[in-house]
Order: sequence, then structure tokens, then C-alpha cells
Amino acid sequence: MKIIIDKNIPYIKGVLEPWASVEYVEGNRINNNTLSGADALIIRTRTRCGRDLLKGTDIKFIGSATIGTDHIDLGWCSERGIKCVSAPGCNSGSVMQYLASALVYLIMQYGIRPASRTIGIVGVGNVGSGVARMAEILGFNVILNDPPREKQEGNLGFSSLKSLLNNSDIVSIHVPLTFKGPDRTYQLVNENFITQMKDQCILINTSRGLVADERAIMQGLAKRTIRAVVLDVWRNEPDIDSRLLEAAAIGTAHIAGYSADGKTNGVKMVIRQLSEYFSLPLKEWEYEKLPEPPDPLIDISKFTGTDLEIICRTIYHTYSIENDSRMLKENPTMFEKLRNEYPPRREFHAFQIKGNNDLIIDKLKSLGFKYPNT
Repeated sequence: MKIIIDKNIPYIKGVLEPWASVEYVEGNRINNNTLSGADALIIRTRTRCGRDLLKGTDIKFIGSATIGTDHIDLGWCSERGIKCVSAPGCNSGSVMQYLASALVYLIMQYGIRPASRTIGIVGVGNVGSGVARMAEILGFNVILNDPPREKQEGNLGFSSLKSLLNNSDIVSIHVPLTFKGPDRTYQLVNENFITQMKDQCILINTSRGLVADERAIMQGLAKRTIRAVVLDVWRNEPDIDSRLLEAAAIGTAHIAGYSADGKTNGVKMVIRQLSEYFSLPLKEWEYEKLPEPPDPLIDISKFTGTDLEIICRTIYHTYSIENDSRMLKENPTMFEKLRNEYPPRREFHAFQIKGNNDLIIDKLKSLGFKYPNT
């Protein structure tokens, strides 16, 4: 059995070697010749899987250690009996932490008071749901929009996109990239979308670059109808628009979901599904131990200020989004390197808090922080 694996997928080397011949290749260099004699392929979003890549190969299984499958031609693969799997929800905690840090940045830099501001969540799946809970814990009013879920569950709790845009001070996008149907998301964020947004709204996109029309965003910024943007995804990655990067309040190298926890979750989900398909003894595989974060114990009694300020400082202790933004803004041509060599980032549950403010502790516990009594 032969398996080709994107060499930049972490925590996977050595796992499958006892049962297969494994070759590690740069994701954007995997081609038809690379797959000669291979039975399975494990990738990230950098590898587009369709006829050009797969025709004439013996590939039976494609596993993407990511939440989405828009880089895989599922119809073509299905017709040829190729099993395709991904890792939905694997990085929801990571994106929630990224958004929490982004909101803390906006609170500090733009003087935003959560209690008097509304955040609209467009796309309420695994990731969007986590972001919504986090925003409520920080004190924001939250509006939800998810047409596919609304059709299945009814409109209780969901808002129309127009109403969300008209009433939200911050809009955060968490949709999959789709090109067909009434709920297609390709260029969802366009001139009409921005025109409907509340004046001086802040836009956040951590979903896919093609969900947004970057020219429309630039126009919105130029006209000051958009107050600021936080962007983790871009239209032509890794060759991103340097003007938009410069204009963004925060711009990062598609790393919102790149916590060490999120990466291992993705690898675990794919390995387990591959093992199920090929009857390998790894159906319960777990990564042994992730690196401990620096300063994993946070004594909130040492922080001064309001409850919100203390919560913000605790969040920033785990992850400062400004560092990632500064790295990309200083080195825009290093997008792929910054992404591939992203240092381990641990999520909230890897940190323990101590202190005696029960209200703050309860909120931090709700975000996932550990407390001695939990």
C-alpha cells in the first residue's frame, strides 16, 4: 500500500509507516506523476483534486485534514468510486480563539464596547456556533444567519442576511465555499452585500478568500463605509493583494484554524477514516502529547481593570493576533512560509486560570479555560 501525504501536515510523520509505503510531497507539487502507484492521498487545501490530478491513477481514498472540500471535485471522484473525507469542525476551537483575539484587538484599538454592539455571524456551523458563543460571553449582542440550517430547522433564532447586515456593527463570515444553488457563497461579500451593511461596520473573513470580492472591500474601505477589516483568507493565496493587506486592520496568512490542537484534530479524523476504509489498526488513534504552551498558568488576580479588560488580557495571554498580522504585513511574499512554518499555538483549554473573581472565572471557563475545580 502506498500513501502520498502533503509534507506540511504536522503530527503525521511515522504514524502510517508500519502499514504502508509513505511519501511526503509539497502540497502544491503533488501531480499526476507523483500519484503513480499510490492508493491514498492525504492533503490540505493547497492540493486541488480533480480529473487533471487523478486521471489514470489508482487512488482510492482522499483525506483532507481540513474542514472543507471545495478543493476536491467530489462529483468526479464519486463517479469513479474514490472515497473522499475531510475533518469538519476540527479547527473550530482554533478559529474561535483567533476571533476572540481579533475582537479583543478591536475592543482595545477602536474603543468598542461589546454591551452596546452587535456582531452578525454569517454561517453557523461548527465554527460559527463557537464564535457566536464566545461573542456572547464577551458581552456582544449576536445575530445569526444560515439559510441551509434555517430551511432544516425553521427560522427560530435565525435572521435574514439583509436584516443582519442592516443591524450589525461587526460581520464575521464562516461559510463554506460553494459555487452553485440558491445559497452559493462564491463572492457572497460583494458590492451589494457591503451596501447593505450598517455604516462603519467592521468585516471579518476567516472562511475562504473566494467568498469575498476584494475590489468591493477596497472600495468600501476607500469610501469609509467599512470601518475596518480583519482578513485571514485571500483571493489568490499565496500571491495576495498587498494593497488590501496594507489596508486591513489585521491581515494573517490563513492561520486562524492553525492551532496545534486544530491540526492534530484534523490529522486524527483523517487517519481514523483512512484506517476504517483500509482496515488498519488505527481506528482509535490519538496524538500522544502536544507541546505545553509557555506560561500555561494565568493568575487573573494580577490583572487590573474592569471585568471585560481582565478577560481581554487573559485571552491575549494565550494568543496575540497582532503578532501574526505584523509578520505578514512585514513579509507579504512570505505568505506560504509563514503558513507552513506556523509555530505551535495552543487553545484556551491548554491554559489554567486562578483567582477569586467568580464572575470572570465562570466566563473564562465557558470559553474553555481550565480551573482547578473543573
